[in-house]
Amino acid sequence: MKFGFSKSRLALAAVAAIGCTTLSVAPTVASAAGKTAGQYVTGDFHNHTTCSDGSISMQKLVKKVTDKAGSGDTPWGLDWFVQAGHGGNGNRNCTLTEDASLSTPAYPNIPGKGPTTTWANSVGAAAIKGDGGGVGGNGNMWRWQSIQEFQYPLIEYLATSKNLPLFIGMESVVAGHEHSSMSIITGQMPASLDGATMPAAPGYTALGNANALAQWSYCFDRGDTDKSRGNVTGSAIGNNWNCAVPGSNSAGDISWNAAAQKLMPASGTGNGTKGHLKTVEAIKWMAQNHANGSYYVPAHLERAGPFYADGNQGFNIEHLRNFNNAGPTIAFGFETQPGHGASSNRGEYQVKRNNIGGVATDSVGGTTYGGTGVYGAQVGGVWDALLGEGRNFWYFASSDWHNRGSFGPDDRRSTQDFYPGEYARDFVMVRNGADKLRPQTIVDGLRTGNSFAASGQLIDRLAFVACASYAGPAARTNAQVEALAVAAATNNKDIDASGCATMGEKLVVRPGAEIVVSVVVRDPEGISHAPYSFPNPSLKQVGIIQPLNMPVLDHIDLIRGLVTGYKTPGAADYAGAWPSNTDWLRTDGSTADLSVVPAAAKNTSAAVIKTFSENGAAAWVAVASGVDNSKFLKMTYRIPAVTASQYVRLRGSNLPAAVPYETDANGNPLADLFTNANDTTKLRIPCTTVGSNVPAAGVTYTGNTIDGCPTHLPVVSGQKMVAYDVAAWSDLWFYSNPIYVQVNGSTAVAGVK
Repeated sequence: MKFGFSKSRLALAAVAAIGCTTLSVAPTVASAAGKTAGQYVTGDFHNHTTCSDGSISMQKLVKKVTDKAGSGDTPWGLDWFVQAGHGGNGNRNCTLTEDASLSTPAYPNIPGKGPTTTWANSVGAAAIKGDGGGVGGNGNMWRWQSIQEFQYPLIEYLATSKNLPLFIGMESVVAGHEHSSMSIITGQMPASLDGATMPAAPGYTALGNANALAQWSYCFDRGDTDKSRGNVTGSAIGNNWNCAVPGSNSAGDISWNAAAQKLMPASGTGNGTKGHLKTVEAIKWMAQNHANGSYYVPAHLERAGPFYADGNQGFNIEHLRNFNNAGPTIAFGFETQPGHGASSNRGEYQVKRNNIGGVATDSVGGTTYGGTGVYGAQVGGVWDALLGEGRNFWYFASSDWHNRGSFGPDDRRSTQDFYPGEYARDFVMVRNGADKLRPQTIVDGLRTGNSFAASGQLIDRLAFVACASYAGPAARTNAQVEALAVAAATNNKDIDASGCATMGEKLVVRPGAEIVVSVVVRDPEGISHAPYSFPNPSLKQVGIIQPLNMPVLDHIDLIRGLVTGYKTPGAADYAGAWPSNTDWLRTDGSTADLSVVPAAAKNTSAAVIKTFSENGAAAWVAVASGVDNSKFLKMTYRIPAVTASQYVRLRGSNLPAAVPYETDANGNPLADLFTNANDTTKLRIPCTTVGSNVPAAGVTYTGNTIDGCPTHLPVVSGQKMVAYDVAAWSDLWFYSNPIYVQVNGSTAVAGVK
């Protein structure tokens, strides 16, 4: 929400001018089609504490991101939260608190021992397990032990005490690649916690466990070189883990280490290829043992550059296909809208970021595009290629929270990260019926693809509906489908009607059917989470005066692509790397087109088929909710006489087409090179507003009314330039997951039931 305040009297007048209607919509439950009742809820599954390389404790991060407006010092108010640090190891005890305000009976604040205190100086060196007493005996604890013995009990205690749906995940250091957000929820948050009484004195014994996640971390994380099998040093007392995958070739692989009972690829020639095979084994293990209780979502997957056969770098499209093939219920998407949205290079994507085989190599795409990596942002690119196969492969966003850069963790400004829920949010349909939110229903929701991601509170409700219409009695009118969408959006539900589908679903139709696509969104009124009230500098270039903390949705694009079926492993169109360096991103910031992209990594049938906006031939219509009287926007498009299987998806922005250095003439996002402070010679958008409330960099600021360009912006030739968090708040996007349409007699959409 944007705190519920009106954007302006002018905004209300504009609603009246276009004839806003009021619909009385009763709350809905599961209907004739039989879906379990649910709602769209917001969360984040990629973030860091002092357990790995984050700056704050688990307690502080949970409080920051789950407090509701008015109940704490931040209003992020996420509905669910997965705490997920790096795999490998760490030396800090993240269960300790910063101060007495975070103290609890079971985990009291200990004066002189905060969350940067080492494990050795808090639990004692003797408690650190694994080879040599941890990592080389230097006081670093393996992540498997941290998760199993410390992080999980704390998150269980916090979840139960606060009655919040929290659980533990991990950002795996991926063998053969870079990073992936994942979890195994087996054992976590058992139902017996519902009636549990929390202790009134120090110490907590968990009722559940994260043993399965801890084992996976030991077995498959590249950062874990421990050979102890999860045991006490020098003994067989402990977990005695074996990482072999039944029916696979684990123990026969050249990388198998008999003492460790796991694959440990040697560095050097072929390390990347061998590592990738280990990661495929990891997904097979999850599929065999925890098929419904796990997920595996590659994170900021363009950042480390293309795949490198002799190292551990990025992901090409063939690796995503291999993952999805090995575990379609587990490897069901990617985090192509990365965190680190306020950093000097948005998402930490950078030109010549990586040294691959001795060659300075860009992040794939060179940078982000409106905050999204090129795999997701490029229409007709990698994501569309995967959707064009009919795969269940979904778009996700994350915070990747670590710290505020040059500011303290309680400051609202940032030169590095946003908190979970502050900027980027995943809105996921979770079907929990009359039950409370639990890890299983949350993971089930992620798996379905019935979700969308939005940045900067651009939208907070979305109904995206496709219904079949046939000639004669089976004809559906636009108004009928719009009514379904309005009811769903205003109640924060989805549709449940025969002959209709929504995100992550497929609609099976006869040849010649018309497809009625209806979209209803809410661009929330009031003030966003941005701390800046001065006009958006990007929009100011084109004469639009709009406060940064009061963004307005400008348009929505409806994108369609054809489905032609799964690619065959080993075939010429199965594998292919995105063009590197200036073969894609030229030095002037322009890009090549899809003609330079290999056939495996593109779907040239994908295109924008309709753009909706406030004005023009495809103007949306404003309606007022009968539930809370908030304003919704509805729009409809009919796809005539379909003969081939296809999909439709959405994107939208606060920026119109042809905003210099932000969007092209067709409204596509341009490279974020022009607002990345790492190379000030590329900065192009001036920030000129002088305000009366512009706190100095050394002063902690916790409000949301900075009315002039902040002091931390880079200065070029005496002029402040847009970068860091100002760039992110200026440039907002949302992306929906697709709706599939399978036409009888055409290609089957095999990845979706």
